[in-house]
Amino acid sequence: MSMHLQRDLESLEQNLLNQSSVVEQMVFRACQSLRELRVDIVQEVLASEETVNYREVEIEEECLKILALHQPVAVDLRRVATVLKINGDLERIADLAVNIGERTHSLSLYPDFQMPANLDKMAESAISMVRDALDSFVRLDVELARDVCARDDVVDELNRQVISDVQALIETNPSDIEPAFHFYSASRHVERIADHATNIAEDVIYLVDGDIARHRHDGIPY
Repeated sequence: MSMHLQRDLESLEQNLLNQSSVVEQMVFRACQSLRELRVDIVQEVLASEETVNYREVEIEEECLKILALHQPVAVDLRRVATVLKINGDLERIADLAVNIGERTHSLSLYPDFQMPANLDKMAESAISMVRDALDSFVRLDVELARDVCARDDVVDELNRQVISDVQALIETNPSDIEPAFHFYSASRHVERIADHATNIAEDVIYLVDGDIARHRHDGIPY
């Protein structure tokens, strides 16, 4: 590998890590805003979205520049491809954080609504999955990446419990159908964040092992 390519790859990956820090904080704060029904925190999340969108384009352009100038092969090509894919997942995670913030806005109109349990556990699990997926990228830790993939099932089960709780709540209190819908939507956004964290972890497996782990059938080990 040439020194110029090495330098450009290191700069690219550092920019991705800077982006990931912003996105991780957005998810944390969005979930906090929902838990505490704090609209002021939502404004902070919304303000970060523009930064993430701008950086996403910058990182994509960097990737294309490296491909055009250096024409990397083998593991270096996988590094660029992995950054491209993780970059897209991070942008979508940021969008989901904004969506959670929008649900906070809606739920703040129903201060007496008793939110069902399990969403906090879901949020904590999803946030830790995002954090660990990104750590696995930094450390090229395949075992940690596989662990993140396995934990997606935990979030899915918690989401099913939330859906069941929401259905029971609506049956008991039909007048709560609108806030219950917003709560369900927030739960779905959290579940999707976990899915994107899993995508990132699968990209790390691809980067290190050259093994495409996406779209595996349930029950087949990574």
